[in-house]
Amino acid sequence: MGVLHAVAEEPCSLTELCARTGLPRATAHRLAVGLEVHRLLTRDSDGQWCPGPGLAELAATANDPLIAAAGLILPRLREITGESVQLYRREGTQRICVASMEPPTGLRDTVLVGARLPMNAGSGAKVLLAWADPQTQRTVLADASFGERVLLEVRRRGWAQSAAEREPGVASVAAPVRDSAGAVIAAISVSGPIDRMGRRPGARWAADLLAAAEALHKRL
Repeated sequence: MGVLHAVAEEPCSLTELCARTGLPRATAHRLAVGLEVHRLLTRDSDGQWCPGPGLAELAATANDPLIAAAGLILPRLREITGESVQLYRREGTQRICVASMEPPTGLRDTVLVGARLPMNAGSGAKVLLAWADPQTQRTVLADASFGERVLLEVRRRGWAQSAAEREPGVASVAAPVRDSAGAVIAAISVSGPIDRMGRRPGARWAADLLAAAEALHKRL
């Protein structure tokens, strides 16, 4: 029995969680805390583990056409690049990972589905912010690692890149995903170690990323 399954019926203490899952105490605690970080588990007023709000958010995407399309497009992009691939949506001044796939072997950039990341660093943040409303742009740019000129360049060329912005040693490139009306609704991204992707990952992967973004657009 998995940790999420173990708390689905009723809240439980760490001791009860270990009993339900058969996991050692240290392992159960590590997994539960990791799920708590991503809001998939939470603790009630008595300190017992129970389902978190992130589960409801994931359930809401079950019949989401964008998520369904990502399930068809992301595997091919991962195969082409050999790197981790993600799909982000903006919620206020945060971006949420709504789909993610990793290469089967080797060093990788892991972003879990449901993870909430800031909008002030990273290629996915630049893409989502470049087409955000002016108020959101002003709010985020006040504390961002890039400026308005970068957003102008992102809109001009149609993609963004970053190196060691969100995390040391990680590079990424991202492109906008548009709905049937042409509005930017998400950012598709490829990320991995700088040692493999280089400090200008767009030179290598922008064309494939733009093709994947267009494939998503056509399926919406």
